[in-house]
This record gives sequence, C-alpha cells and structure tokens, in this order.
Amino acid sequence: MFADVNIMHKSGGDAKLRIFQNLLKWGSMQAEQTNQRQYSTAWIMLLALLTALGPLSIDMYLPALPQMADEFGVSTQMVANTLPAYFLGLAMGQLIYGPVSDRIGRKKPLYFGLALYAIASLACVFASNEWALIAARIFQALGGCVGVVMARAAIRDRLDMQGSAQAFSSMMIVMGLAPILAPIFGAWILNFFPWQAIFITLSLIGVMCWLCVHFFFKESLPVERRLKLSVYQVTTLYAAILKDESFRVPMFAGCLTGAALFCYISSASAVFMGQYGLSQQHFSYAFALNAAGIMLMSSINKHLNTRMGIYQRLKLGGAIQCFGALIVLGAGLMADAPLALLMPGLFLVVSGIGLTGPNAMALAMSQQGARAGTASAIMGSMQFACGLLAGIILNFLFWKASLNMGIMMLLFTSAGFFAILKVGKQQSSISG
Repeated sequence: MFADVNIMHKSGGDAKLRIFQNLLKWGSMQAEQTNQRQYSTAWIMLLALLTALGPLSIDMYLPALPQMADEFGVSTQMVANTLPAYFLGLAMGQLIYGPVSDRIGRKKPLYFGLALYAIASLACVFASNEWALIAARIFQALGGCVGVVMARAAIRDRLDMQGSAQAFSSMMIVMGLAPILAPIFGAWILNFFPWQAIFITLSLIGVMCWLCVHFFFKESLPVERRLKLSVYQVTTLYAAILKDESFRVPMFAGCLTGAALFCYISSASAVFMGQYGLSQQHFSYAFALNAAGIMLMSSINKHLNTRMGIYQRLKLGGAIQCFGALIVLGAGLMADAPLALLMPGLFLVVSGIGLTGPNAMALAMSQQGARAGTASAIMGSMQFACGLLAGIILNFLFWKASLNMGIMMLLFTSAGFFAILKVGKQQSSISG
C-alpha cells in the first residue's frame, strides 16, 4: 500500500512538474509574442522607410548635379546649394511636427507631410531655374521630414532606453540601404532619362509611403498621453527641453558628429566628379561604399549591446570619426593625394555615424517621455541646422574641395567628441 502511495505521490509530482514547465513555456511564448508586437521587423521596416525619405531625397539626385547645372547655365556649386536649402526645410519642419504630434498623435502629421512631399517633388520636375528648384526643395523637405520625427517619437513611445538604442540601430541598418542605393539608382535613371525623372520617382515613393502609413502604421501615442499645448506653451516646452542637460548634452554630441556627414554629402560631387574626375556611375559606387559603412557600424553597435554600455559605444564612434577626419585633412593638404588615401578617411568619418547616431539619440531621448515628439523635433532640427551651417561655410572656403571638406569634418568631429566627453562626465555624476 505504501508503495502505491509513493507511486501516486511520484505521479502527482511529475504531473505538477509538467504543469509548471508548461506554464513557463507558455509564459515565455507570451513574452516573445509581446516583444514581437513591440519591436517587430515589420514595424522597424516601416519606420526605416519613412526615415529613408531624407537620404533618398538628398542622395538620389547627386549624380545629376553637373547635368542640372548645364541645363540652368550655372555652376555645379550653385545647384549644390539645393542641398543646404533642403536642410533648411528639414530644420524648420521638424520644429513644427514635433509639438503638433505630441498634441494630435503621430499618424495625422504623417498624412499631411507625406502628401506635401509628393506634391513638392513634382514641383521640382517643373522648376525652370535654380531658384525655383531651391524653393521646391524647401517645401519637399518640409513634407519629408515628418517621417524621421514620427519614427523617433514612435520608438520612444513604445520602448525604453536600451530597447530604443537597439531599435535605432536596427532602423539605421535598414535605412542604410537608402544612401547606398540612392546614388546608384539615380545614376541608372540618368542613363535613360533626364534628371527630372529622379524627382518623379521620389514623388511616387512619397505616395507609396502615404499608403503604407494609411494601412500599416498604428498610432503609438494614446489620447490620454497627449499634450494639449498652446503656441506659448510649445515655446516654453522647447526652452524646458533645451535646459534639460540629460537631453541637451547628448543632443549636441549627436548633432556635431552627424554634421560631418553633411559636409561629406555637400562636397561629394565636387570632390569625386570635379576634383578626381569620376563618372556619374563611378561616383555613385564610391558614394555607396562609404554609405555602406553606416550599415556596418550600426550592425556592430547592435552586437556590442551586451558587451559595452551606450556611452562607451558613443565614445568609440566619436574617436573613429575624429581619426578619419584627420586622414581626410591630411589628404587634402597634399598636392596630389591619391583617391586611395582619401577613401579610408571618408569611410571612417561616415561609418562612425553608425555608432554615434543611435547611441546619442537613445541617451538624449531616454528621459523625455510624453514630450518625445517635441524632443525628437529639436534634435532633428539641430542636426540639419548643423548641415545647413556646414553647407554655407563650404561656399566661402576657397581651397580645393577635398581640403575644404577635411577642415569642416575635423572641426565638427572634434567639437562632437568634446561633447561626448561631457556626456561621460554627466553619466558618471548620475551613477555616482
């Protein structure tokens, strides 16, 4: 009888163990499903597509600049001023979309901005001179910048700081395809069609993004978390966010190191096609090679997530960019520096964005909560304001294109690294 009792006890224990194991398995599956819902590949792909409007609009038409200059009867540098004009629209638009999205949600601004982007892209097609093109590009940027603001805010709406850093890295890996493929695709279009076809393509991409938002983007900011702000309150909110050192210091670190990328974009056509005589197709390959570095470093950043802290990765990226800027400056100072010397420096400066960008963004946004849209707008606006500043200063430097680019890159990366060191002191004081 005792044997029967022991068997029953053992059988009951095994049953309880199996039930406990099944509960653990079910709980693990539920957690995985929850994580998948919060941070799915499809969600990141959609946000990356919205964010990619910026690099597509900036990079796709770069191979066409000499052709556009010939048609308008002006210099390539004059047509290249459509880049700072685009940066101006990006800086202005983000200051508008941020607080508006904090008030009415993320989806409605996307409807408006993407529609404006598609219409303005068509306006570029019918531009009769460089000034009409500059005006159309400003409106194109005012519409297109909605994607990056809403993408950053949506990530902060749903994820914590560590999750945000990984999400930004994943998004940059996907988004990194845009600056790689855009100039190649643009050069391919130019083999068969005039430069206007590039802007028709961009308009169609804007329509596609609008449809994706309509059918697949789910509102990430619930009504109860929205901020009902007047214009005065928005201004006060901007001031309050900028006074917040947990936001301001990493923001400047990200903006200044990111400005080196805008120096590269603004100078690339003059350096590769003007100074080194590359064809449109070869220019697109050289440009894509450096852009691929962003994907590489973003992937490395994601894999380093469990081995290095966010600040350590930010500092590593800043050091890589500074070293690359020194190489670019050194090549620029030489009388006839080979392209083989310049390219490694450019690769380091550009690819370092894959480390500095997502980590500076994650640190800056970590304490912003419901005002994430406004904070995202400020950071994005400051980034493109730095790009605008870089483009303007480059117009006044009278040395050869590669030297001008090297001077500006070293200036911005050095200032950015100084800001990164201040982030380190800030982090030490918080942990202490």
